[in-house]
Amino acid sequence: MDKKFLYYLIKRVLLAIVTIFLVITITFFFMHLIPGDPFQSEKAIPEPVREALMEKYGFNDPLWKQYLTYLGNAVTLDFGMSMRMDGREVTDVIFEGFASSAKIGFIAAALALVMGMVFGAIAALYHNKFIDRVIMVVSTAFVAMPSFIVGTLLLWIFCAELEWLPANGMESGGLILPIIALALYPMAYTIRLTRSSMLDVLGQDYIRTAKAKGVHPSKVLFKHALKNAVTPVITYAGPMIAFILTGSLVVERIFTVPGLGDHFFSSIQNRDYTMIMGTTIFLATIIVIMMLISDVLYKFVDPRVDLS
Repeated sequence: MDKKFLYYLIKRVLLAIVTIFLVITITFFFMHLIPGDPFQSEKAIPEPVREALMEKYGFNDPLWKQYLTYLGNAVTLDFGMSMRMDGREVTDVIFEGFASSAKIGFIAAALALVMGMVFGAIAALYHNKFIDRVIMVVSTAFVAMPSFIVGTLLLWIFCAELEWLPANGMESGGLILPIIALALYPMAYTIRLTRSSMLDVLGQDYIRTAKAKGVHPSKVLFKHALKNAVTPVITYAGPMIAFILTGSLVVERIFTVPGLGDHFFSSIQNRDYTMIMGTTIFLATIIVIMMLISDVLYKFVDPRVDLS
């Protein structure tokens, strides 16, 4: 590991820490700017009980003291107790829900990357031909539609009309549609990235030289062209995985998947402050970490990249 790369890595890690710190700070103060308190929605709650709850969760302390306490606990992933789930730690609820969210999220991400690169390479090889135009039209359509629109359409077609798959994510085969709904947008974007990068690489001198030497077309494609065209996809992969994991919150709600999304929306409806803050910080941390990993992998994939 050279000194320049080590310096870059340290700088990126420090930047990630600062970003997470800002997310914690902004989330904390924005939650406390909301009018009222988390127990205001309770019906006919006795004032002594309300005061006891305010004292239990530290809401009677000065705001600066609450912030320092929360910041210190958040560093150790201690987001406190849920205000609506009696006896449940926010961290336990998050990890329990994230296990389900991560399962469909990473499968969708792998599907999006593999299928995106395959169809992108095919589109580039048959540039301006019928198959290229079909792939580009379909990918453009999916790029234009967010995952919750796709999810609703899939729910209507395959569950309501055709009745091929269950609408409930907890039933057998119920995760197929959520995975497809999450994978279609990033797959379409990956197709466009791969196609654009492949067209640029296929026009390089070393590709023409390989073809002139009689190298087999499949070897030219996979050993030379695709290897050098994958760099933009690697750059996109980190944010894409984070996008799928955070975007799955809405899709989970559509297909009734018992993941982190269900807890997040319930916490908003119930004014569960600790759950809202914990989930927001957790998801923001995932995004920051995935972008950091993507930046580091970018250098390994293409050593020519100048890290200055």
